[in-house]
Amino acid sequence: MESEHNTSLCLSLAASINGETNASETQAIIYEEEYVRNSRGLKLFTCRWLPVTGSPKALIFMCHGYAMECSITMNSTGIRLAKAGFAMFGIDYEGHGKSEGVPGLVMSFDSVIADCIQHFTAICEKAEYNKKMRFLMGESMGGAVALLLHREKPEYWDGAILVAPMCKIAEEMKPNAMVVGVLSALSKVAPSWRIVPSPDIIDMAFKVPKVREEIRANRYCYKGKPRLRTAYELLRVSREIEKRLPEVSLPFLVLHGEEDQVTDKEISKQLLDVAASSDKTLKMYPEMWHGLLYGEPPENLQIVFSDIIAWIEKRSHFGNTRLEREQKEHEHHLQKEEHEHHLQKEEHEHHLVKSVL
Repeated sequence: MESEHNTSLCLSLAASINGETNASETQAIIYEEEYVRNSRGLKLFTCRWLPVTGSPKALIFMCHGYAMECSITMNSTGIRLAKAGFAMFGIDYEGHGKSEGVPGLVMSFDSVIADCIQHFTAICEKAEYNKKMRFLMGESMGGAVALLLHREKPEYWDGAILVAPMCKIAEEMKPNAMVVGVLSALSKVAPSWRIVPSPDIIDMAFKVPKVREEIRANRYCYKGKPRLRTAYELLRVSREIEKRLPEVSLPFLVLHGEEDQVTDKEISKQLLDVAASSDKTLKMYPEMWHGLLYGEPPENLQIVFSDIIAWIEKRSHFGNTRLEREQKEHEHHLQKEEHEHHLQKEEHEHHLVKSVL
């Protein structure tokens, strides 16, 4: 991706979605924004939260949910993680937040994944970051994005934090069979039409009334009816992920509220049971809703983030096993090349001796 614009500032006041973070807390982190241009020529908004106290312990790549964005709704999450010593990076998908595109339109999940891979891997390969551990973090639809990123590059990521992941859309949210059939046909003809019936997700997802008001007031959050193509893609991808849960092999932490009415908590339990990963954890939170990162009361947010930070800290403390594996693979490759070169040299010398005789 081509970088077009960069704004860097040290936060001096809070823009927290839950109103909990204060000015003195935000001074402990650095917040930066940048626009990048994707392969389709669209400008995408990206941002990052960095600790001011030296090199980050690890890199966290945030994948936001449907109709959401990073810089405002995910600000409190970025601040918490940066204060804990981690660097968090976010990107607004095409048609979301401050990025270009038709608001709320996801024409292809493949394009979303391609944009995320381009941006996230470019960060990982920077000299100051290429030896850091890499964790994906996805909320709701972003959980699906994280799992698809893992599928694209199974050995690249060191772990994932999946917050109420969209491995399956809850039955209460799913359109009936007739609507699904219409979606499939019409989404190809009129992808941007906003005629898909849907309950008010904001009321269903976020427990704290003030948070609902803030999200409704956030002009970067899409609040119209789901567009035809978007609804079709959400259904298609959730079904595909549900079928391929056994292929999930990276370390992961799943967090789900017991009272979640947006994504299906039973599929999170199924992910724990069937995933190939040997390092997998599920945290279920009684009486909590869908919006675990910013939609709960402060005492609940403290519980959730304590679990997240402890999980990342523990794996960071173990050391970068991926980097060790890559180093061993590199050494093995060099040894193999050296051995082949030695064989070629011996064969060449043998031919020389034979020609002389």
